Amino acid sequence: MMDKDKYRAMFCNPNWDYDTLEAADEVISRFGREYLKLKTYPNQIEIVTSEQMLDAYALTGLPTSYPHWKFGKDFVLNQNNYTKGRMGLSYELVINSNPCISYNMENNSTCMMLLVIAHACQGHNAFFANNYMFLDWTSADSIVDYMVFAREFIMKCEEEHGEEEVEMVLDAAHALMYHGVDKYKKPSKVTAREENERLKKLTHIKRENYNELWKTLPTPPPTPEAMAGEEDKFPDEPEENILYFIEKYAPALPQWKREIIRIVRKVSQYFYPQGATKVMNEGFATFTHYHLINKMFEEGYVNDGFMLEFFKSHSGVLYQPEYNSKYYSGLNPYTLGFNIFMDIKRICQEPTEEDRQWFPDLIGKDWLQQVHYVMENFRDDSFILQYLSPKVIRDMKLFTIVDNELEDTYEIGAIHNERGYKKVRLQLSNQYDRSSYVPNIQVTKVDLHQTSKLYLTHYIQKDRRLDTDSTQTTLEHIRYLWGFPVELQSKNKLGINESTFEVK
Repeated sequence: MMDKDKYRAMFCNPNWDYDTLEAADEVISRFGREYLKLKTYPNQIEIVTSEQMLDAYALTGLPTSYPHWKFGKDFVLNQNNYTKGRMGLSYELVINSNPCISYNMENNSTCMMLLVIAHACQGHNAFFANNYMFLDWTSADSIVDYMVFAREFIMKCEEEHGEEEVEMVLDAAHALMYHGVDKYKKPSKVTAREENERLKKLTHIKRENYNELWKTLPTPPPTPEAMAGEEDKFPDEPEENILYFIEKYAPALPQWKREIIRIVRKVSQYFYPQGATKVMNEGFATFTHYHLINKMFEEGYVNDGFMLEFFKSHSGVLYQPEYNSKYYSGLNPYTLGFNIFMDIKRICQEPTEEDRQWFPDLIGKDWLQQVHYVMENFRDDSFILQYLSPKVIRDMKLFTIVDNELEDTYEIGAIHNERGYKKVRLQLSNQYDRSSYVPNIQVTKVDLHQTSKLYLTHYIQKDRRLDTDSTQTTLEHIRYLWGFPVELQSKNKLGINESTFEVK
């Protein structure tokens, strides 16, 4: 083991080499375990060029994926924006896998390399390995192998059925990705080997039971009960996972198309926790790198010059433009998450009288235990609703806007004062609730006996109504996959149908 002087000489040299990165991972991992008590997956650090990072952007960080035109389109768009100076690239990209794969830009300085190792290889890694959303709804052990399986299967389908037909299935399934998620039922975790075995078994069963004579049998007429609609309705309960329902019950869908829908559904499920924990994930990773780099400075592993560069980069990560700035594009998730986690630590250590009223359960507690508890057991909406304090609201100058479509002007609904804190917190929490950006649409009925028509119901929430054009386009994708007419009714909270959309 090297002494601190040798570590300091390596870490404070602006030009890094692979020995430096190996030493940095060793030291930062040790501080993560001993100081912040982090439990992580093993790390796999990939050093990439700008073009490789653009490629990783297009595949959302996954090292491999099935072929589809959208990935190429995203790559070209990002590449053009990057080369023309209209966008920059992240210093790192990390995915939820075991081992945890992080991509680091080759032109990062040594200081930036240490920062992203602390941020991604410790902060994000620990969040992936411990937050309940990722533990319950994803399988970090098998995602890379599953994507290899998905790529091989879809490429095989392109050879057998043609690229155009496969592309149409993928386009339709991608349009429904937000509606291919189990929000309450934890999905089963299967490996690529198990998926291959399942496909072989399905093929074998089909061959064993297939007989041309079945095609000659007449179809029995519907019973009077069926004609009157008095038989048991199907499905028994509404189904929110539309892709799952189509995969299992579409009357005339070939098996290979069902498998493609299943693949898209599995990928959508994998990304579900990431969309629900953006603020927490980035906030905790920033909180982690801030504490680990400062700990390295306290222990003499880096010098003042290193820290000056670190604080410049750290401040850039947390930069929050004012609401009236031309650069404002919403709340910075890094800033919001970091501020809340730092405030939890402050309340535990140095509470004010206001904190004692708002957060009595945090007073005098071990700050590290509380941070771990929050990191492991919340998602963005509940995290904000539970832990956004009046102090953070004041510091970030948060307020709410009332936007009435019938009025020409906006109205300030609540500000950072005694009456406004709870309103600000509730409205910001609602903003991160999935129901605010994904419509609640469920399969409620199938006409089994006459038309095979699929009936969907949209439940209007928070006065958010469907856009006519995008709804009609999405229903056409559902019609293509289902194979029969589709109807959607949009109902308000009283159960009254406000609008109907149909594709025949």
